[in-house]
Amino acid sequence: MDVQGTVAAGWEPVRDAFLRNFEQRGERGAALAVHRDGEKVVDLWAGRRDADGGAEAGTDPWTADTAQVVRSATKGVAAAVPLLLHQRGLLDLDAPVATYWPEFKAAGKDRVTVRQLLAHRAGVPVLDHPLTLAEAVDLPTATRAIAAQAPVWEPGTAHGYHAHTFSWLLSGLVHHVTGRTIGRWAAEEITGPLGLDLWIGLPEAEAHRVGRLGPVEEIDPPGSGALKLRPKRSVSEAYRDPGSLTRRAFGVIEPQPDENDPVYRAAELPGSAGVATARALARFYAATLGPVDGAERLFAPATLTLARTEESAGPDKVLLVGTRFGLGHMLHGPASPLLGPSSFGHPGRGGSLGFADPESGIAFGYVTNGMRKTVTADPRAQALVRAVRAVVDRP
Repeated sequence: MDVQGTVAAGWEPVRDAFLRNFEQRGERGAALAVHRDGEKVVDLWAGRRDADGGAEAGTDPWTADTAQVVRSATKGVAAAVPLLLHQRGLLDLDAPVATYWPEFKAAGKDRVTVRQLLAHRAGVPVLDHPLTLAEAVDLPTATRAIAAQAPVWEPGTAHGYHAHTFSWLLSGLVHHVTGRTIGRWAAEEITGPLGLDLWIGLPEAEAHRVGRLGPVEEIDPPGSGALKLRPKRSVSEAYRDPGSLTRRAFGVIEPQPDENDPVYRAAELPGSAGVATARALARFYAATLGPVDGAERLFAPATLTLARTEESAGPDKVLLVGTRFGLGHMLHGPASPLLGPSSFGHPGRGGSLGFADPESGIAFGYVTNGMRKTVTADPRAQALVRAVRAVVDRP
């Protein structure tokens, strides 16, 4: 495998780990970028841009500018929007969501706060009536559906991963606060000013850069150090049970959408359908920590503290494992290991990962087209995180 790109002196072990993912873990196409204290120290890519065998798939190589759907890694970028609205004095985290979005108070949600919504505590990870793809990508239709949905637990008393409904919860809130869609707000206030190849709603003009996702064989060589998280029997059964919260949370769009469909990629679904390069993910998280290449930092110190502060922890009613969340970001923990206790970010189901670690100054972006069955701790991403940690911790 011919790995392209560069690493700074001392970061060669990260390149070695990136190469081993192709040699030992079935990687087909991927990119990795790492910043430290605002400076890019890793910028790598390899493989081919299309992982599946679809009619449009080819053998084109992954290039420096290849982007991919990053699934729930989008949530980490989208979560910056309400944090920045709060930073600018436009959003009260402890106000009821209905203060901004009156229709949301229906069905017993009148006291759900913005903080609870962002921390996966609103109790609406499912829809009693799943949406078609056409309904899911239409903001007025989808936000009306989530506003009318009754909670499946008393809001604020527990947490459970709002895998897909997070898209419409966040979209409805941001639209009512700003008058703009979340994709437009992010483009005008975050990704545009930072020069990021990252979109919540892929423009047609950029579609030619995006590779195709596909499943890959799950290979973890003996002695690889891969994180072993075998699902408990109860977890496996929940994914198979059509009536479980787990299955319903991941099945709110029926039939299951084709993530290679241009309609899906163009949709402003901030919980699942963002498209990004690894460079963009890493640069975004670097900007949460401080200035990057002359661009001003995104988060004021108080906002950075909010981003890394725990709001939910313990048994997750949807994922059925222990998870930790801040205000939209997933935090470092056994189910989703990041770099260390101060880390915040978000994995994408099946592979991709982006995060920041304020203590070390590390910002990390990994994008892949090979989808595994993992939800929060992909072995390829974890191997890269371990390699970064080893360099950071080296005397």
